Amino acid sequence: MAVTMTERAAQHVANFIEKRGKGVGLRLGVRTTGCSGMAYKLEYADAVQPEDQSFECHGVKILVDPRASRISTAPSLISCARA
Repeated sequence: MAVTMTERAAQHVANFIEKRGKGVGLRLGVRTTGCSGMAYKLEYADAVQPEDQSFECHGVKILVDPRASRISTAPSLISCARA
């Protein structure tokens, strides 16, 4: 899985986490829904889970839930260094 975030997007995320007052980054996951069976979700991550894949992008940590990385149709979202 590849993950991409622009520097400007990373700045916005970092600002929102700071205003929020807590969080270690963003988490990409999936949930069961509708006809296709899966939908992606993006949310703030307050803690790193042991099973998360971790990426660092322009100073923002992006955590990928293992279920999201196993879906073969997963879009390329993050292209940064693996943390």
